[in-house]
Amino acid sequence: MPKNVEKMSTIYSPNFETRKRSKKNIKYIIFHYTGMKSDQLAIRKLTSFNSKVSCHYYIDKKGNLIQLIPDLYVAWHAGKSYWKNDKLLNNHSIGIEISNPGHEHGYKAFNNKQIKCLIKISKNLIKKYKINIKNILGHSDIAPLRKKDPGEKFPWKFIASKKVGIWHKLNFKKCSKLRGKKIDIENKIFFKKLKKFGYFIDTSKKNELKKIVRSFQRRFRPELIDGKIDRECLEIVKTLNSSK
Repeated sequence: MPKNVEKMSTIYSPNFETRKRSKKNIKYIIFHYTGMKSDQLAIRKLTSFNSKVSCHYYIDKKGNLIQLIPDLYVAWHAGKSYWKNDKLLNNHSIGIEISNPGHEHGYKAFNNKQIKCLIKISKNLIKKYKINIKNILGHSDIAPLRKKDPGEKFPWKFIASKKVGIWHKLNFKKCSKLRGKKIDIENKIFFKKLKKFGYFIDTSKKNELKKIVRSFQRRFRPELIDGKIDRECLEIVKTLNSSK
């Protein structure tokens, strides 16, 4: 059992790569929501051989932690994914699923017990595998064209204050002043900086860009998710790239 994590139970999933990886190959932690109506349905899917999906850790509605796959085995949670120079992030990450009905079934805020549990297990993993806090990501960060989870109700700002993940440096007052101010001429700068931060971007595919912007906004500007680049978005990504 990981240190400082109480009451962890185990339900093994058959959905993993049988070859072990080394500790140094674990670079990322990826957060997901289950997108299912109940814990029972979610766990059934994550442990069903036919589903071909799994995760390392599951946090149920009551904030209880369940391990499904040992850390040193590759779980099937990220799918087709990219971050910086890495592809297929299953090979380099630990996946944590958090019980939540998601956007298709009445998306709701994550409760305090779930977030408390998430912070504990994440801190343990960060320390154990020497994970850079910039590499604490959401499923929508690494697969923005397919995924929305953990979504705009996930408390990224709060968990960053607990040294799990990062948040931008703009204060609320400055954000309010910059929101909605157009920057058409500087859109290329925004995408260049967003790519530098880690998002995979193909600027030749114009129809995909709005989804990527929405993904960025879900994480760093949840108050307005419109897929439009404004001055606030540009200044946020600038501060993210300047973060240590």
